[in-house]
Amino acid sequence: MGLRIGSTAPDFTAQTTEGTIRFHEWIGDSWAILFSHPKDFTPVCTTELGYMARIKPEFDKRNTKIIGLSVDPVENHTKWSKDIEETQGTAPNYPMIGDTDLSISKLYDMLPETEEGSFEGRTPADNATVRAVYLIGPDKKIKAMLVYPMTSGRNFDEILRLLDSLQLNARHTVATPVQWQNGEDIIIPPSVSDEEARKKFPEGWKALKPYLRVARQPQD
Repeated sequence: MGLRIGSTAPDFTAQTTEGTIRFHEWIGDSWAILFSHPKDFTPVCTTELGYMARIKPEFDKRNTKIIGLSVDPVENHTKWSKDIEETQGTAPNYPMIGDTDLSISKLYDMLPETEEGSFEGRTPADNATVRAVYLIGPDKKIKAMLVYPMTSGRNFDEILRLLDSLQLNARHTVATPVQWQNGEDIIIPPSVSDEEARKKFPEGWKALKPYLRVARQPQD
């Protein structure tokens, strides 16, 4: 269906390790991160799920819910959680979706709509494209998407940095420059006129070019 930034995140009902959810209802007024995995008991994903569990308090501070997805049954997720806790020190403390009929993977454009069958008999290689991260706003719109190969672990510190940028933009209509970290200077977008900028940034800004205006990060 060709999801893009700005698309409405498809709604669905699913079984998870924390019971049945309706996705949009589960998000509520929060931000959300949906991150997917090709199969349970895969090595790279094992490290990722453990790390996300460790840094979940950082997402909580940002009013952001985390939910994982794997093309395997919920019962397998529960068994996998024990391995994750044993090897990574922390078991998943967020829901994990069991996408056994591949419907959500297809809904989110991670597998072709024409893909047949279920989780049974599929290998991680069959589901290699189910390695995506979707950042979703309270308005249920997709704000950012990232896709990784199975061999490269995802950098969830970068996901936090990206989330900070997205949330700052949502509050103040600003942009963030390369390598930006929370608290550093921001860019005033060209869509904001100088007149509007004077109201938003009474301390002023530095104009490196007419289209490149740098200012201190607004404080909430």
